[in-house]
This record gives sequence, C-alpha cells and structure tokens, in this order.
Amino acid sequence: MEAKTIVAALRGALIEEMNADENVIVIGEDIAVFGGAYRVTEGLLEMFGEDRICDTPISEIAIAGAAIGAAMTGLRPVAEFQFNDFMACAMDQICNQAAKLRFMMGGQVKIPLVFRAPMGATGRAAQHSQCLEAWFMHTPGLKVVLPSTPYDAKGLFKTAIRDDNPVIILEHKLLYGAKSPGGQAQTAVDDLGDVFKPAPEEEYTIPFGVADIKRAGEDVTIVATSLMVHKSIKAAEELQKEGISVEVIDPRTLVPLDKKTILNSVKKTSRLVIATEDELSCGVSSEISAIVAEHGIFDLSAPIRRVAVADTPIPFAPVMEKAVIPDEKRIIEAVRSVMD
Repeated sequence: MEAKTIVAALRGALIEEMNADENVIVIGEDIAVFGGAYRVTEGLLEMFGEDRICDTPISEIAIAGAAIGAAMTGLRPVAEFQFNDFMACAMDQICNQAAKLRFMMGGQVKIPLVFRAPMGATGRAAQHSQCLEAWFMHTPGLKVVLPSTPYDAKGLFKTAIRDDNPVIILEHKLLYGAKSPGGQAQTAVDDLGDVFKPAPEEEYTIPFGVADIKRAGEDVTIVATSLMVHKSIKAAEELQKEGISVEVIDPRTLVPLDKKTILNSVKKTSRLVIATEDELSCGVSSEISAIVAEHGIFDLSAPIRRVAVADTPIPFAPVMEKAVIPDEKRIIEAVRSVMD
C-alpha cells in the first residue's frame, strides 16, 4: 500500500532497505520495544530482531559514537535522535568524527550512516522546538536532507541509507501525520491535498541535490523548506487571487544544494522570497540569499526577502510561539513587498 504519511514512508523505506541489506541496523532511544517517539520503527523489532533494532541508553553522544563505530566496521546504521535539539549533545561525534574520519584516514574507511531526528515548533519548550539544519550545513562532510512529503521522505531516506557518507535527515513533527506518545496531535497535513504526495509501494530513490518545483509560477520565486513548503503553497494560492503567480521550490536537500534550479527560477521571475523555520541570522535563508546575490544579482528586479524565525529562543506560550514562527500571512506580505 502507498504511504500517506511521512511516518509510514520512513518506516516503509527502512523495511525495504533492511530486507535488501542485512548490514542496515537501527539504533536509538526507545526505538525497539516502544517503536520510537513518533512510531517510525514500530513493529521492526518483531520483524528483524534485537541484533538489528537496538535500544540505547539516554545518551546522544553514545548513540552517535556507536553509529560511527558500526559504520566503520561495515554496517549501515540508522541512528534516531528523539529531537534534533538533543543532537547538540553529540556535536563532537557528529561534526568532528563522523564528518571528518574518512578524510583523516585517507579514504581507507567509509562512514555510511544516517542520523535522523524530528524538528520544528509544536507547542513544546525551547529545547524541543528548534530547526537546526544550518548548524549541519556549516560542517563539510555531512549531507543534509529535509523532506516535506511522504514521497520525498521515502525516496531520500533510501538514498541516504545507501550513501557511503554520513547523512542527516530532519523531519518536521507537524508533517509526520501521526500522534505523539501522549496522544497530542502532531499533524498539519489534513488539508494539504495533492501537494502532500504519498509514497508508492514500488522501489524508487530520489537523488540528492535535485530540487523539486512544487508549484510553477512566473512572477515570484519562493524557496521554502520542510513545513514552510506547504505554508508557501497556501500563500501562493491566495496570491493567485490577486493575479500574482508564485513558483515554489523545495530544495529537498540543503547539502548538496541544487543551485541551478533556484537560479534558473530567479532568472525567470526576477524576484525571490525565502521561507524557512530556522533563525534569520546565519541561517539557511542567509546562504541561499548569498548564492543568488553572488550568481544572479543582475536577474533580480527587487531586493531578496527572507521569512524566518525571529532571533530568539522558541517561546513555550502558544501565542508567543505563533508570533515568532513564520506563517502564510508573513509569506504573503513578503511576496507583496517584492512586487511593489
């Protein structure tokens, strides 16, 4: 059956890859008996056994270190962190070890591993609500993946598992289409319609570094990531009523980044808005802005506008969280500003 949620797509990709390659293993907190914080690994213990579906202590540095060691011995570990915020506890292992060991050893070893984690603001405390993809973009040796649909999640995850280098996959909790352990709804996908493309059962992969034009347009380019892809599409639908044709590009992978598709779109529309859920300063939008300014400045007929999170910790109070997280209204205002 096709997977209609990102959780189901990720789980399906894991099952396919574990059936195809006995070296693929999964490690992380509560991923075996419990099935993971968001149920991505539910039922896999019964299918593959405790030698391949392994619960770990509550120690992110141990999870990362064990995954790196396993990868160096020829396994293909998938290491799950319960929140991307907690990856900060393992930054030495991720950024100084996983990202660099292959180079430090002259290519004599490979580090084929995947780190995956939920990200994004969902009414939790500041230590559970961040989008930290820009941290990892800044580290050479890591590939960074942000799927926004079940179709993309499955295809990109399978590519990541087969890659001989460390890959980080970050999935927005509001796109999981599932429920949290406490029963709190964690879905923003009910009204996304055809844009939330399901993952077919058949075998396929999606190559890294190939952006997807989620919506074609002529007047303005929006480059958006993860949940912001869907907010941007909703904004584009509203702007169409005003006669503004918006093209929405989902990079899908930030490292490698499909610069060509972005620059070609900007050349066509001559206007660029970037929508992300990481912080404004030194974030994903900063890098994309710099690329377009360096390589496509003469194609622009208006200044680049960025829509991102205010430079503040994510507030716990829902009304305050709403104030700092970008929404369709802010994206619409940004597009209108470049049309003036």
